[in-house]
Amino acid sequence: MVRDKIRVSTRTLQWKCVESRTDSKRLYYGRFILSPLMKGQADTIGIAIRRALLGEIEGTCITRAKFEKIPHEFSTIIGIQESVHEILMNLKAILLRSNLYGTCDASIFVRGPRCVTAQDIILPPYVEIIDTTQHIANLMEPIDLSIELQLERTRGYRIKTPNNFQDGSYPIDAVFMPVRNVNHSIHSYSNGDEKEEILFLEIWTNGSLTPKEALYEASRNLIDLFIPFLYAEKENFHLEDKKNRVTLPPFLFHDRLTELRKRKIALKSIFIDQLELPPRIYNCLKNSNIHTLLDLLNNNQKDLMKIEHFRIEDVKQIVGTLEKHFTLNFPKKKV
Repeated sequence: MVRDKIRVSTRTLQWKCVESRTDSKRLYYGRFILSPLMKGQADTIGIAIRRALLGEIEGTCITRAKFEKIPHEFSTIIGIQESVHEILMNLKAILLRSNLYGTCDASIFVRGPRCVTAQDIILPPYVEIIDTTQHIANLMEPIDLSIELQLERTRGYRIKTPNNFQDGSYPIDAVFMPVRNVNHSIHSYSNGDEKEEILFLEIWTNGSLTPKEALYEASRNLIDLFIPFLYAEKENFHLEDKKNRVTLPPFLFHDRLTELRKRKIALKSIFIDQLELPPRIYNCLKNSNIHTLLDLLNNNQKDLMKIEHFRIEDVKQIVGTLEKHFTLNFPKKKV
């Protein structure tokens, strides 16, 4: 089969931020344009990027709180103005920004009388509170308030189950989506005999990301979803019996370390964010103190598989990325 000649467009797409403002700590706004687009392209991009902004960006929330000796969520604590349910609602309103992958712990331990705010939460160094003035509780008497918290970073939202956990902790509704709203509109105009379009994007975020950061992350996530289709012709897709599934053969990264050094590549100056890895893999490596290509190549497959939430498919994707950037053929051994 002879492939038809592909018509290459000489037009250069350009995007620009035409408006950016901070309405409050909890509300950022940005307006962007992308042009020139052919007829129909603005709608295609607008719909896809809107769904990616609302559904593909991760956020961090408090998902569980544990109090000492509290029988149920609607209990009251002597010396505290709010009920346990009201405290949980205040914890739900706290906005966080982090590089966390998965879950981590935080805590509150204060003594009254005083007003407890988000500033009193003891957090890991990689988690930041957007609005430290968020109210949590009023301690009216000289009593201690101790709360253990669980933080989680993921996508979408989660509705709590009606029952508390067996360890006495209480689930909290969580809206992980940092983008509050997205609008897209299209302006059409004539350019000679052709119809062209300008795409306008309006993005509102909750303050944990700027609209520009949200647009970048959504675009990267959207591209990652389409990468498998770029290699569809190179793959032989066929059905496999579950018993005959092929696992990835073991290999060692440092087997090619000498070869890279011969090419005089400054391994310490190449950071893993330059490898354009998917956000989930990047966060796993970063949380394991793997920051440069040298750090990565000093680990073998077994070392990487010890990383929390890391999968064999992730190792395979890293190998493909290194082969693509450095034209390496990693040795594959038979199991």
